[in-house]
Amino acid sequence: MSLKNRLRASGLPRTTWVLTAAGLLVAIGFGVVIPVLTPFARTFGATTFQLGLVVSLFAAMRLITSPFASRFGRRVGERNAITIGMLIVAASTVVIAVAPSLWLVMLARALGGIGSATFTISALNLLLATAPEKLRGRATGLYQGGFLLGNMTGPALGGLLGAVSLQAPFWFYAAMLLVASTFTMTMLPARATLPQQVHKREPRRFSVVLRDIRYQAACMVALGQGWQSFGVRNAIIPLFVTEALLLDTAWTGIAFAIAAVAQTAMLVPAGNATDRIGRRPVMIASGVICGVATIAMPFSSSIWILVVVLSIYGAGAAMQGTAPTAAVGDATQGRGGLPVAAFSMVTDLGSIFGPLVAGAVIDAWSFQAAFAIGGVILLAGSVYAYFIPKDLDREFLVAPAS
Repeated sequence: MSLKNRLRASGLPRTTWVLTAAGLLVAIGFGVVIPVLTPFARTFGATTFQLGLVVSLFAAMRLITSPFASRFGRRVGERNAITIGMLIVAASTVVIAVAPSLWLVMLARALGGIGSATFTISALNLLLATAPEKLRGRATGLYQGGFLLGNMTGPALGGLLGAVSLQAPFWFYAAMLLVASTFTMTMLPARATLPQQVHKREPRRFSVVLRDIRYQAACMVALGQGWQSFGVRNAIIPLFVTEALLLDTAWTGIAFAIAAVAQTAMLVPAGNATDRIGRRPVMIASGVICGVATIAMPFSSSIWILVVVLSIYGAGAAMQGTAPTAAVGDATQGRGGLPVAAFSMVTDLGSIFGPLVAGAVIDAWSFQAAFAIGGVILLAGSVYAYFIPKDLDREFLVAPAS
């Protein structure tokens, strides 16, 4: 069977595959700059606090501009918004590469956050609108897989490019964004085309979506994901490896790489489970697995025990990358919009405040206390999902075919 026929046989629209490929390119470029961003900023004499600003400004501007990004996408069309967002990030990356001062680097990072919110939220809106209701789990799993693979390969390539020059990874990232923007502009539909059965339904106001327990549970899980997966895990595990296990920083990369493989391997099963048995049981399982693994992490007595715990966490994180997003699609009936922006903002809030709270708790108490907070938030998401009525959760399974 040819590749084209295999893609058709999957039942997923071309939009899903195009967004996945574009996400892979963007994630590779984003991962490339991770190893050199703070060392590059340090060449301007940046203090440790300023280094933190260089990192956090990107996420902060994503958070601030997310509600406007959704409206912008609807006004100009999702495809155009995705392309414009990528070009904004590309331009900001070039500015960083040639910046003569630290303040221009910070300004460019803030601009990059605006572009990132523009293309990621429009891409998610387009993904949820075009994927069939019964395949939303698989679509989001595939999309998340593109980003995950990019984030796995990017840092390794960034280390090689950084050895050439600290500016080289930024030029590479800009090039990847230009390729991705050209790809999306030529391959994506101008606007999201909703399935016929969705057109027959009344659009759901944001206030109505907010009262939907599926949406509330998805946001609670997203808070835990942002707090632990994108925040505490990335910021504190490297400290735990060097300060508690007394190992070289290279072991952090090894541990994360193995865990990423485990997470990638679980994406397809997680997506299939999300579509076959419902969003609720997958969200419950993700909260339990990630919550228990998070609490266990700082009790690891060796790097290999930590690798096992991180890999178990990765399996749960794969579920977090599929079921909550699919639940948001169900709650909004695939229309996306402001609810998707708010869902993204909850994740960003967790990723911003998680490391700050964890750092303060570690200074005052211990690694164990800091990770326990994240574990409790993740378990709370599991408990919240438990109260989703089973009939409501399985509503998408009896939806008429498009």
